[in-house]
Amino acid sequence: MIHYSVSFDNPLTFYLRIQMTFEVPPTATEALQLQLPAWRPGRYELQNFAQKVQRVMIEDAATTALLPSRKLTKDRWQIADAAGRTVRVSYNFYAHQMDAGGSWLDEAQLYLNGVQCFMYIEGRQMEACQLQLHVPEGWQIACGLPQSGPNTLQATDFDTLVDAPLIASPTLVQHTYVAQGIPFSIWVQGECVPDWSRFLGDFAAFTEEQLDLFGGFPVSDYHFLNQILPYKHYHGVEHANSTVIVLGPAELLMTEGLYKELLGVSCHELFHTWNIKSIRPAEMQPYDFTRENYFRTCFIAEGITTYYGEYLLARSNVRTAEQYFAELNTVLRKHYDDYGRFNLSLADASMDLWLDGYKPGVPDRKVSVYHKGALAALLLDLTLRRLSNHQRSLDDVMRRLYQEFGQTGLGYTEDDYIRIVAEVAGRDMKTYFDKFVYGTAPLEEPLDKALSFVGCTLRVEQNVSVAEGVFGFRTVVKNERTEVTDILPGSPAAAALTVDDEIVAVNGRRVDMNLHSLLADNAASYQISVFRQNRLLTVNLAGTAGQEFWQKFTVEKLAEPTPEQQASFRLWLKQEF
Repeated sequence: MIHYSVSFDNPLTFYLRIQMTFEVPPTATEALQLQLPAWRPGRYELQNFAQKVQRVMIEDAATTALLPSRKLTKDRWQIADAAGRTVRVSYNFYAHQMDAGGSWLDEAQLYLNGVQCFMYIEGRQMEACQLQLHVPEGWQIACGLPQSGPNTLQATDFDTLVDAPLIASPTLVQHTYVAQGIPFSIWVQGECVPDWSRFLGDFAAFTEEQLDLFGGFPVSDYHFLNQILPYKHYHGVEHANSTVIVLGPAELLMTEGLYKELLGVSCHELFHTWNIKSIRPAEMQPYDFTRENYFRTCFIAEGITTYYGEYLLARSNVRTAEQYFAELNTVLRKHYDDYGRFNLSLADASMDLWLDGYKPGVPDRKVSVYHKGALAALLLDLTLRRLSNHQRSLDDVMRRLYQEFGQTGLGYTEDDYIRIVAEVAGRDMKTYFDKFVYGTAPLEEPLDKALSFVGCTLRVEQNVSVAEGVFGFRTVVKNERTEVTDILPGSPAAAALTVDDEIVAVNGRRVDMNLHSLLADNAASYQISVFRQNRLLTVNLAGTAGQEFWQKFTVEKLAEPTPEQQASFRLWLKQEF
């Protein structure tokens, strides 16, 4: 067994003391290698956690004599002369990252994501692990791992250990509900007053809907670990039998806006218990924590989960159809705001998560696996329903993935997903994949056609901003300076302006929070004075007849749906039209 312990002296420094102790067989002939993960599941980019590690010491636990060791890479260490010894590895870890993938220490709590701070022994990842927490008396522990003693947690292997975040605190509050015989715990850390009756009712409703969809649950219990902060925040990360959700500000938790966010992220992360934690891509069987684990199916892992995370809240009657459409319209806006949708496919964007998927990146380069992935999932779900008259849907695809891969422990491939979709559809679905997964075909027409099957339509409206809708550029006001932030390729602005231009005048009139009104007289062209690289220039901005940019797309119910469309809507959303 590998023994880990976590302690701290002064929480004001944010430094944790990590110890790792293990036996080395006398017959061991090769030098040991220790690895600290370079990334974490749920965020597919290298994060270099080793930059938070201070003062690594490797010694014989019996004699405290230092053992010969050397650092091989930024996050890998080698130990020599360890055969027959009990080795103790000690180091400090800086726990000062408060988000759903981070770790945090202060006087009020210890919050830990072990994937950031625990090393493993190369070749011994499958050994059982024990974690001892040295925390003040009276602190409670929220974690998905079983406790074998006071402040002592057990894990069957390294992956299980680091896939179970924890919060230790004297102020944790826990409530539990049961769905289909499975206990679900909601833990809250923070200065807030939840409406527990509403919490438990809503969580139980969307949990039951997910359990019905898949027909089983991969784990025996589940834990929602909520960090409710005194300031604005939004983040969630999935784990094997738990999730960490970080939200704020605490005093607004039960307001409609923030509670809506809590429900959305909670339903999303619970769906991940099946889709990515259990139904896992073949490329991640097992995880390789030393490097990128490239996979082209993140549009399944994140796109489908983003679709279901909001859709199931409506299907379980936690949200109204109108509330669901408001969330769907947000996804549409984010997708259509970015002209990168013309330049990168969903499959390639899945690969590029490891490159720049979580940053804005250069203009118009990429598409979001979350947003376009959700819209492609919506299109597929409605298409499968239309082809079978609601006898089959994306539910069947996900259930098949769970049965064939989640329950067997096998990893799925792109070809497996394509095969299952075709079998559920009862026909070849090559056109769908070629256009919307491996290509960059527009979604507008097929989405509108699919939505009409359930009595809805994709409405398109002109952008009311002249700068955006007519000329194709956006600005932001910083310190009373109007600066260009975005320019669409092929737009009139692309021929005259550049990002970071400071617009100071339009037709000789000073720009002072009035750019929209100065461009609103429908003139054919404007003389725009800008500071570009500290030089004053005047450029001609001329519109192009018939072109519209940054249009607004929304899903709405048809004004006069047929009885068949209304019935179809009820079967899809489980709500009256």
